[in-house]
Amino acid sequence: MARSHKLMSFGAVVVLWLAAGMAVPAAAQHIIVGNDEKLLWDDAGKGVLSPAGKDTLSIIDIRSPLAPRIVANLKLENSVVGPPVNLQITPDGKLALLANSLDVESENGALKSVPATDLFVIDLTTKPPALIATVKVGRQPSGLAISPKGDLALVTNRADNSISVLTISGKEVKVVDTVAMGDSVSAVSISPDGKRALAAKYAVNKIAVLDIDGSKVTYGKYDFTVGVWPYNVQISPRGDIALAGNQGNGGASDGGADSVAVIDMKANPPRVIDYVAVGDAPEGLVFSPNGRLAVTVNLNGSGAGPKNAWYHHRNATVSVLRVDGRKVRRIGDVAVRGLAEGAAFSPDGKVLYVGNYLDQNLSILKVDGLKVTNTGKTLKLPGHPASVRGNRQ
Repeated sequence: MARSHKLMSFGAVVVLWLAAGMAVPAAAQHIIVGNDEKLLWDDAGKGVLSPAGKDTLSIIDIRSPLAPRIVANLKLENSVVGPPVNLQITPDGKLALLANSLDVESENGALKSVPATDLFVIDLTTKPPALIATVKVGRQPSGLAISPKGDLALVTNRADNSISVLTISGKEVKVVDTVAMGDSVSAVSISPDGKRALAAKYAVNKIAVLDIDGSKVTYGKYDFTVGVWPYNVQISPRGDIALAGNQGNGGASDGGADSVAVIDMKANPPRVIDYVAVGDAPEGLVFSPNGRLAVTVNLNGSGAGPKNAWYHHRNATVSVLRVDGRKVRRIGDVAVRGLAEGAAFSPDGKVLYVGNYLDQNLSILKVDGLKVTNTGKTLKLPGHPASVRGNRQ
């Protein structure tokens, strides 16, 4: 009785609070965007480097999903080289992690890219958000995943053929182990139960399986073939399937359709059970929060290739995939802007944000059930969005 009385009293207070015109504070909702100002391409498709020092991390408030606003731009180095999953927000929304894969240095008067080793830790609870630590990981950290509990992070180190294991305790992030992978790894994803991870071994066309027990991550050296150049891999929030984006052609556009491998996560061991054709060179890959949709962000010849090539297009595309249990099928494509890379859903799954590298903005797409449409609205960014992510993808 006493407990019921307390609950009723609390409820009465909330009612009076709302009646007085006061709103219950809403939890912060953000996505983060890594902007790379070091690399562009000329008309022949050759990379043109600029000095480091102008990259930024944009922190974007999406509490009004169709009207996102930038709340901070932090000067932090990052790179478009690698899949657009080198950053993520912890599930509680309090921290952001950003891995910088490449630096630019001058040698004999010429600029060149060199592997970096920095993982930046950003406190999202301060106003404005602020960098609070820089953690050294392996060389060329590219893909990043945070566990559903928010107490563990994995970072793929492409130049070291390894995965760094980090623990997260409050605002402290530290490396506790390094797992040798034998081959270069570009992306990693952790299952919803936190007990397993998949890592993309793009150069050998395979996905590696890792087991997780607390902060102990073990690689039993089980790999399985998924297709040509699997650059990105993501596990569904339902945990029953995973998708691997096969870019083909060494990760570059060639005008042909590419594929997504459907992986059965309930099988022991996990294995490919289907393939779905998507657009040319899928770079970004993300599930909706409820797991009923997934999208690939396809370069579509809009990036690092000759402008006079027959397969060159001004705009990238988003392939929309319907997920029905372990059956996945492509149900449509949506045009975005030039050299789109990363994507993130709003927490309610009703809005999709896509970063357009060449146009220096975010496309805002509306999601109505299984229908995805481009609203035509964009959010201007301070640089070229190399990666986009939230805390639930």
